[in-house]
Amino acid sequence: MNPKFLTQSSPVKLYRHPISGHCHRVELMLSFLDIPYETIDLDLLKGEHKAPEYLKISPFGQVPAIDDNGVILSDSNAILIYLEKKYSDGYDWYPQDPIKAAEVQRWLSVAAGEIAYGPCAVRLVKVFGVELDYDVAKQKTIALFDVLEPLLNSRHYLAGDAITLADVAGYSYISHVPEGGVSLADYPAIRAWLGRIEAHPRFVGMKRTPEPTE
Repeated sequence: MNPKFLTQSSPVKLYRHPISGHCHRVELMLSFLDIPYETIDLDLLKGEHKAPEYLKISPFGQVPAIDDNGVILSDSNAILIYLEKKYSDGYDWYPQDPIKAAEVQRWLSVAAGEIAYGPCAVRLVKVFGVELDYDVAKQKTIALFDVLEPLLNSRHYLAGDAITLADVAGYSYISHVPEGGVSLADYPAIRAWLGRIEAHPRFVGMKRTPEPTE
């Protein structure tokens, strides 16, 4: 157990949907930092994320959210920063060096931008049946991968040669993009990067859904 957690009275509560990449990135960080947590699954189809009691926790009605013994936060990237700052295990998940910190922040922005509108969006269409422009989302995914593939041929991780919050934020949707109908077969460097993250001793995966046949 993370020694900084010993003063807390109960595990972190993670409000999530079990196959949401936004939620998984938070669960991944909790596991990497060895923080005790319990998951509270919300049925989005039944609108549990819009229920009045949940809106008190997450005002925009979004998952994930956490309750860390009274500290309540929503937004996955904000939660990642909070967990790293409060429970840092001495490793530079979010480096102090200005240049390295800016590089990590850049990829957090990509997670909320290009990844959300690409790999996340194609999966929303195929897995959840969300009405989005699939062709546009697929084009954005391929454009993103055309940047990532040569980058990851020259470095081991998104922000350099060491794993950081950038990789935690980027992993889930890219790893599960085949569920959105986009193959990773032509991107060996991306697949190798995913493998390096999965080799972390405290890695925890997200449940996979069937890949589309069309």
